[in-house]
Amino acid sequence: MSLLNAFLAHARARPDAPAIVAPSGEITTYSDLVRLSAGRAEGFAGAGIGAGDIVLVARGVSPALYASLLGLFRIGAVAMFPEPAAGLSGLAGAIDAAQPKAMIGGAKVRALRPFLPALRRLPVLAELVAPTLETPPAAIGADAPALITFTSGSTGRPKGIVRSSAFLMLQHKLLEDVRRTKPTDVDFISLPVFILSNLAAGAASVIPAGDLRRPAQLDGGRMRAQIAAQGVNRIVAPPAVCARLAAESAPMPQLEAIFTGGGPVFPNLLHALKRFAPNAKIHAVYGSTEAEPIAHIEYGEIAENDWAAMQGGRGLLAGKPISEIQLSLQDGEIQVAGPHVNRGYLNSSDDASTKIARDGVLWHKTGDAARLDAQGRLWLLGRKEAVQGGLYPFAVETAALSWPGVSQAALLASPSPARLAIAGKGLDMADLQKRAEALGEIELIVLASIPMDKRHNSKIDYTALRRVLG
Repeated sequence: MSLLNAFLAHARARPDAPAIVAPSGEITTYSDLVRLSAGRAEGFAGAGIGAGDIVLVARGVSPALYASLLGLFRIGAVAMFPEPAAGLSGLAGAIDAAQPKAMIGGAKVRALRPFLPALRRLPVLAELVAPTLETPPAAIGADAPALITFTSGSTGRPKGIVRSSAFLMLQHKLLEDVRRTKPTDVDFISLPVFILSNLAAGAASVIPAGDLRRPAQLDGGRMRAQIAAQGVNRIVAPPAVCARLAAESAPMPQLEAIFTGGGPVFPNLLHALKRFAPNAKIHAVYGSTEAEPIAHIEYGEIAENDWAAMQGGRGLLAGKPISEIQLSLQDGEIQVAGPHVNRGYLNSSDDASTKIARDGVLWHKTGDAARLDAQGRLWLLGRKEAVQGGLYPFAVETAALSWPGVSQAALLASPSPARLAIAGKGLDMADLQKRAEALGEIELIVLASIPMDKRHNSKIDYTALRRVLG
């Protein structure tokens, strides 16, 4: 069973069920998406695209995106998504790395073609609406490539990751062990890959209004209006989007579950989400582009002594590693192995940076520092290379986010003395400096805001922070 076949099975069972709801409220049903994807597949094949051919996909999140993606899957082609946060240089680098045969792009990307030689050489595929023939999906091996994506590049050059049809299905199943999606669920999703997973689960996906490339700037009130109007019962979003929703004052008791990840999920956000959705189970999922998921915890599983430990600088609780993954701490760094852990990059020269063979097992080095407690739960401590003099970024930042008035916190542990940048309102600096000194030799610095990553706006951009602090 592939994601495509799972989607087609749900479309046969419930053809008139909503599949994707656009920000405008327009509904694309499962039968609509079958027709649209079949039309795309016929047009792509007519343009000479076949099994194994790589196609650059560069268009915004919309029903049309998923119609084209499913259309590529139908003919066994490989969809390649550049990392939007990497900008034009990242786009050119992705094209150079993957060597696509053609491209699918929205108006903005097509407008760039005259100025970007890498784009100019790629023919633009027409996205047909309706098929003239109902061509069955191509018979493609489970291990054949289906999707190429790129890492965020937040810790170096973006690296290409190739996922097979079988790998995508396994990842879907493992995430479903956490999400347990029902066909009757209506999910508000700002993480595009989860819409693909929802199509394989038969559920409806509501696309947030606004520019999803800038999650922290989405309008919380507008999103809440969408949630109410579309009967949403679950949310799947990175921390920055969850924070925008939780910032609105009125709770939404109709919500049953919130799933968040793609960046650290700190206690202050978890508490805010519980106030926002008092009846919902709130799940924090830890993983990386190369291995998703790794660990998971639900709000109700966090005990009072766990909250106290996080406030006291013991780290950020991420929960127990899932049973399907092997996890090892080597010199304090998380290393993982398992069938859903990426075994190598598109460019094999990148493998040396994160892959290591040990005792006949290929391990992925996450670069994250952590500890395991007596219950076998993972406590995140921040990037391994950022640890200095016994100070761990996540440990200090998690504690600082519990201080009065602090809404953002970021630690630069080197050079000594360590500098802790904070942002917030009504800050009592004398009190906060004492709290900082209780954690170590730390200088406190107040900023109007702390720079965040461009991908999900949910991780500190430490490189930019160093520039800000000189």
